[in-house]
Amino acid sequence: MVATTEEQVERVRALVASIPSGRVATYGDIAATAGLSSPRIVGWIMRTDSADLPWHRVLGASGRPSPHLARRQIARLELEGVPIKDGRVDLNAARHRFDCAD
Repeated sequence: MVATTEEQVERVRALVASIPSGRVATYGDIAATAGLSSPRIVGWIMRTDSADLPWHRVLGASGRPSPHLARRQIARLELEGVPIKDGRVDLNAARHRFDCAD
């Protein structure tokens, strides 16, 4: 794993916190906005430092949650009105677009 700085961790945390209810972002969206080289870095940060964040609003590029989180994640997203079909979030309808100020 590439070493991450505290600044990168805080940037990812701020971006995840900025995703509004009813919207989602992919690991790749967050990595690109944060200037990180890989979505995997976002995944690592989320696994280690996201308990107080809306983690359920972050998905892989396929729109499907990780199998070990799927039931909880889909349930939370459904409560927020995120469009889901066959266990996959409709990214075209629900994807959050980050502003440069996020």
